[in-house]
Amino acid sequence: MAVELDQPVPAFSAEATSGLSVNLESLAGKQVVLYFYPKDSTPGCTTQGQGFRDLHEAFRAANTEVFGISRDGMKSHENFKAKQGFPFELISDKDEQLCQLFDVIKLKKLYGKEYLGIDRSTFLIDRDGVLRQEWRGVKVPGHVEAVLQAAQALSQP
Repeated sequence: MAVELDQPVPAFSAEATSGLSVNLESLAGKQVVLYFYPKDSTPGCTTQGQGFRDLHEAFRAANTEVFGISRDGMKSHENFKAKQGFPFELISDKDEQLCQLFDVIKLKKLYGKEYLGIDRSTFLIDRDGVLRQEWRGVKVPGHVEAVLQAAQALSQP
């Protein structure tokens, strides 16, 4: 069962950097941005993460927590987070539990070979745990700013 716009996101729990376990219930009252990206330390994923890093205070001011998600392991995530100075946590989804829930695994092509990979996607969940906006097939330039604008608009009383 995949998530749907304007519907509550099913409860989940996931392992994140800094030894944390992230679950939606503990984030009640805050907006949540989940951004799925293909791989740690690759150019597009680094640029995207840096965008969320650079605007992190603006997201916090809009009562919004940001989490990056990929299938990389915790060691890779910790290194990526430390090297880039990310002030937010990265979630390891090795078992693809969240990838399946948000339906982000797609057939991709690289150098003529087909494989299943993460389609760069971002989701904005409101303070009541309801999915309010989604961006699929994301292009990095301008994306973080668009997500911030949506988060700011959603945080208005």
